Amino acid sequence: MASTGAALAAPALLGSGPARAQETVTLKLHHFLPPVSNVHAKLLVPWTKTIEENSQGRLKIEIFPAMQLGGKPPQLYDQAANGVVDIVWTLPGNTPGRFPSTEVFELPFIAARNATANAPAAQEYGETHLAKETADTKILCFWAHDHGLIHTNKPIAKMEDLAGLKLRNPTRLAGEALTALGATSVGMPVPQVPEALAQGTIDGCVIPWEVVPSVKVDELTKFHTEIPASPTLYTTTFFLAMNKARYEGLPDDLKAVLDKNSGMAFAKLAGEMWDTVGAEVRAKVEAGGKGTISSISEEEKARWVEATKPVHVKWVEGVKAKGLDGDALIKTAQELIAKYSAA
Repeated sequence: MASTGAALAAPALLGSGPARAQETVTLKLHHFLPPVSNVHAKLLVPWTKTIEENSQGRLKIEIFPAMQLGGKPPQLYDQAANGVVDIVWTLPGNTPGRFPSTEVFELPFIAARNATANAPAAQEYGETHLAKETADTKILCFWAHDHGLIHTNKPIAKMEDLAGLKLRNPTRLAGEALTALGATSVGMPVPQVPEALAQGTIDGCVIPWEVVPSVKVDELTKFHTEIPASPTLYTTTFFLAMNKARYEGLPDDLKAVLDKNSGMAFAKLAGEMWDTVGAEVRAKVEAGGKGTISSISEEEKARWVEATKPVHVKWVEGVKAKGLDGDALIKTAQELIAKYSAA
């Protein structure tokens, strides 16, 4: 792996002066969803095209979806850190406990209902709080999606309806929240969800609307249960992470192009994509008549909030052992979400 990383990094490190300033660089971006997924087609592809245009064709990013370059989704971050690939899109939650500061956004009933608040809030938070935990890569963006909802083959109106249901969770804390609500939580990367649903390994899953078509959840489940208003049950966070040596080896002008289109600029694009596509997918599912969309009541939501409070307490105690002030991080995340919700 190390030799592959060195070979990939070599083009960006060669040359200097005028010749180096004129070189063309091609980066490899690896991720876990198929090319038909909305993140691939409506976020990553347009982003790479913008970067190529802004660099007059001198900085190109080639995308490899569906783990085409090998490995499994939980290995993506290390692929970037070790130079096996140049850039990855991945979930910090794929490696539970490794990035504890990111988990504050994944606690139950912290995140907003919309990604246009969650995504920039997470990015601003990340600029201050993630440097130590992600020191082995260059984080191009840290963001979070919109509200996640529960997809099952039985209606869910109250907490008791979740009892015993095997539900896929995207992150450790979403799993703890589901357990607190009475479900049996099953952790797995999202590409495994269709097979698990089809085989009955799980009874349902929690994912946002945006990803529903890519993993055929609209075809494999009949009931889609939303949680009203903000804060919502959960969100998932993401990294767009780059090999540090590869980034630092870019010519200054190409580095500037990448910087301009990363960070908060990328987070805002991501937030807009999630909210727009989520609404479109929801409307299609509703119009198609294949499933029933419902929402728990505000009174029932209050029961869920109360039932999941121990998840917060346990998390604060857990991160304290890692030198983190969990209560302060929760307060910061809530303030940032409020800031961007009002923007």
